[in-house]
Amino acid sequence: MKIKFIGGAGTVTGSKTLVETNGIRILIDCGLFQGLKALRELNWQPLPVLPSTIDYVLLTHGHLDHCGWLPRLVEQGFKGKIFCTRPTKEIAKLILLDSAKIQEEEAAKANREHYSKHKEAQPLYTVTQAEKVFPLFRVIKPNEDVSLDAEISAVFTNAGHIIGACSIALEAEGKTLVFSGDIGRDDDVLMYPPVKPKKADYIFLESTYGKRLHADTDVKLELEVFINNAIAKGGTVLIPGFAVERAQSIMFILWQLKKEGRIPDVPYILDTPMGANVLNIFTENTEWHKLTTYECNEMIRMFSIVSRFEDTLAVIENPKPKVVIAASGMATGGRLLTYFEHCIGKPETTVIFTGYQAEGTRGRKLLEGDKEIKIYGRYYSVKANILEIQGLSAHGDQQDLLNWLSDLQNKPQKVFLVHGENEPADEMRIKITEHYGFDCCVPLMGTEIEI
Repeated sequence: MKIKFIGGAGTVTGSKTLVETNGIRILIDCGLFQGLKALRELNWQPLPVLPSTIDYVLLTHGHLDHCGWLPRLVEQGFKGKIFCTRPTKEIAKLILLDSAKIQEEEAAKANREHYSKHKEAQPLYTVTQAEKVFPLFRVIKPNEDVSLDAEISAVFTNAGHIIGACSIALEAEGKTLVFSGDIGRDDDVLMYPPVKPKKADYIFLESTYGKRLHADTDVKLELEVFINNAIAKGGTVLIPGFAVERAQSIMFILWQLKKEGRIPDVPYILDTPMGANVLNIFTENTEWHKLTTYECNEMIRMFSIVSRFEDTLAVIENPKPKVVIAASGMATGGRLLTYFEHCIGKPETTVIFTGYQAEGTRGRKLLEGDKEIKIYGRYYSVKANILEIQGLSAHGDQQDLLNWLSDLQNKPQKVFLVHGENEPADEMRIKITEHYGFDCCVPLMGTEIEI
């Protein structure tokens, strides 16, 4: 059996792991690279194997860094099946359409304003190409065997993280390979704790927060203080929101604070068309999260949902204090950049980051103190107050990841740490080795191994 680390190795984006067994090729996730330009440029490169020779894609969840390269895969000849849970299918469809739309718009803007280095900027893929992915989705139920071949099967189990997210146990050649996907937190606001694996011969474990312990702080109190201080200054609060799950978690906490009279009566706005659609997925799949249908509906009523771009501009032009949740969560694209263009240079603006910021993203640069950011070819001075709440990340921290391994009834032959930058991944390797005595390594991108 051969395993090739095509993406998501040494970085937290572009997740792709190729498994070759018994003449079958299986791709675990098919994500987009984000952040550093050197990584983004990899999105334009062909895979090391022809997409037409891949039989299956097993999708752990619907975030862009796990599903965002599917349109390229299909465009280049993939005709197999894409297995995932129902919420993952619905979220992936939203994310792919949103990604394609943004890429088309940014290419058109670059050509119109002549800031592309290319003679003519092209989108990585179009909306039409994204839509060609959808007929290939096959919905599976968690905890049930999915037969891929006479001797190959897979079982999806809840991973927390976002709605529909799963870890995948792949049985092949008498071995059990467990791919964690992104592991959620044991004490998440909305998601149930991840299901721990009982048996694994080989584990492919994410290590996003392999070096970090989430701050033991009162997230609700932090958000209350930040918002009250910002509104007292008469400014706009911008919360970059990952449209799936983090936006809903923030909405839930704001709803609680408002009910308790702890934050002011100002407009609360959700300005991410995709995030608004995700709310429907939450109400239709209540078995995947802790909220009741009633709580979902009550929470939604508190927010003005913005979908049209003209309405975004109207929100920006209104000088009154307000709280806006806008995508994207790492400030790499989406409506948030329009708010940044108008508000990042105002000292009364407050920006509150609530999730992981990959290296090279605007979010990471702002948190590291950059005083100037580039948006659509132009530079903007940063005078806004930049804040961070760490306790709202959708990723498990170092302790959560260690705990995820705690129910194993056998000692795995090897643990591969993926989906993490090199330093956190290596720190996680040391912790796992010390704690469990497992053989553990951090594979380089492009590495192929035989097991």
